[in-house]
Amino acid sequence: MNAPLVPIERVLSRLEPSSRTSSSDQELLDQRKRPLTDLRLSVTDRCNFRCPYCKPKNKPRHQPARGNGEPLLDFDEITNIASALVDLTVRKVRLTGGEPLVRRGLPQLVEQLARLRIDDLCMTTNGSLLASQAAALSDAGLGRVTVSLDALDEVTFRRMTDGHASLGSVLAGIEAARRHGLVPVKINMVVQRGLNEHAILPMAGWARREGLELRFIEYMDVGCANGWQRGDVVTATEILKLVGQNWPLEAVPNRNDHDTAERFRYLDGAGHIGVVASISRPFCSDCARARVSSKGMLYPCLFAPSGVDLAGPLREGQDLRPLISGFWRRRTDRYSELRAIMPSGLSRPEMSEIGG
Repeated sequence: MNAPLVPIERVLSRLEPSSRTSSSDQELLDQRKRPLTDLRLSVTDRCNFRCPYCKPKNKPRHQPARGNGEPLLDFDEITNIASALVDLTVRKVRLTGGEPLVRRGLPQLVEQLARLRIDDLCMTTNGSLLASQAAALSDAGLGRVTVSLDALDEVTFRRMTDGHASLGSVLAGIEAARRHGLVPVKINMVVQRGLNEHAILPMAGWARREGLELRFIEYMDVGCANGWQRGDVVTATEILKLVGQNWPLEAVPNRNDHDTAERFRYLDGAGHIGVVASISRPFCSDCARARVSSKGMLYPCLFAPSGVDLAGPLREGQDLRPLISGFWRRRTDRYSELRAIMPSGLSRPEMSEIGG
């Protein structure tokens, strides 16, 4: 799967850190002195996959979907919310879902968001619908994509997605993303014991050959529907040991202070991998990310039990910036650091509602 090369200037321009700093960047800090720089912006809670760690088909009956009956934000509303956050301190916006590419007309939204003062406008997708939309998304101003892919063999792929899309459609989407300059393309692999840990080495070998940065993600207890058990977690230490035994690794600094992935370089020069170790090595102290659901709820954490409604005030014509800044200044969330003592059965939004 070799795609035509993208001009190096275009790649480098996306890797350079922002030169913008202002007094407001220093002032908008939460109770633990964490800034607000990144936004995960969900455009839909629908998805064409049913991954076991996110939106399993057999959802517990006691766990109702939040926000049923409430309308999705339209593109102008999404843009206005993003604009308020960018006017404060946000410099990176990632479109998520559900699966963002099931939202019709997404390039129009990308074009609107690309006019904002954003250093990095990107998207996380399962890739199954990407081949037909990559060109339009690139033309609209999307910078790059991260593709979720949990196995390279068709049997495990279907077990992990429980959907009707084929592995081939995701691989074609990755190729299209590279061809149309949505680079660097990163790959996210959630590893769940008993389901796909055997796919770790094949995924690593494929990513090395293809020049793709693969990030392994520990299986997380997001929401209430995935039946999470700590024993199902394959830890970052286990993953790094397995990969390192085959291709020696060394740690390298992260590109940004608030990156969630720890990065490692192959000693033979065949690229990098990352691990997101929310369970075994929590990174709450560096979290600078907020999340907005497709129905306009602002959440301060992937595991937050509650958020603040932005849709209502927006539709009433209110200035969202004081609401957002006050909400962030009160933020104390550090669920991953306190997981062991948190109440069991605590209701939380599902990953499909606020993005992974």
